[in-house]
Amino acid sequence: MKTRRLLRELAAFYPQRLREKGDFGGLMCGKLPEESNVILLCLDYDDEVYPVAKRLHPDLIVTHHPFVFGPKGSVLAHDPIKRSLYERTEKEGLAVYSFHTNFDAGTPGMNDALADRLGLLDVKPLEGCPMARGGRLPMPLPIADFAYYAKKRLGVDYGLLIAAGKAVVRSVAIVGGGGWRGNELAQRLGYDIFVSGDMPHHGRREVTLRHYDYLDLPHEIEKAFMPRMRQTILRLDPTLRVETVDHEKTPIVI
Repeated sequence: MKTRRLLRELAAFYPQRLREKGDFGGLMCGKLPEESNVILLCLDYDDEVYPVAKRLHPDLIVTHHPFVFGPKGSVLAHDPIKRSLYERTEKEGLAVYSFHTNFDAGTPGMNDALADRLGLLDVKPLEGCPMARGGRLPMPLPIADFAYYAKKRLGVDYGLLIAAGKAVVRSVAIVGGGGWRGNELAQRLGYDIFVSGDMPHHGRREVTLRHYDYLDLPHEIEKAFMPRMRQTILRLDPTLRVETVDHEKTPIVI
């Protein structure tokens, strides 16, 4: 498939207008090939993925998190590890392209995938927080049982539960990554619990004092990017070969 055509068609699902202000995406490294037949998907392109990319030598590497987050000259000047990988990737003739917050907010995107994994029904975006999705559980769960259920369904080994609100969860709002600031909106909209990640201490205190339930899960739940993006790409062209690298493990719980 023509590479630029593929990217244009993906942009219909994940348009640049959905990208958050200050975000980065698009072509991160290399030159786009005329044709793409083999595509490698990963959450992050880094030194653990590079040997796989070098061996497979895909026409296009598609990541969720931007390989270069910020002005390229500044990032590479101040990050020798990234600069080394960038130079090796360029020398190898590999192209890296990233879909970040436009994938999070798009449909079918990251947060649709996370809501699907939780088995939520009647899923819809949260008005005022276009990335987040909300829905209801197939059956009510006690708050602790929901935390274990979510951890298992989203494929991580630990989470941090603030059980300061309702004892039973019927409705859930979720956003992947560091979208914890959406929890106040979710509470106002009547969702029993908000699920996201990367909440700082002061955020946890705010949630507790508002008597709300919140589940902080590690950023690795965004590994849902790979199967969801693979599904979208093959929907556009089922003849493409789409490989994935799932190299990121949650830290060891001690």
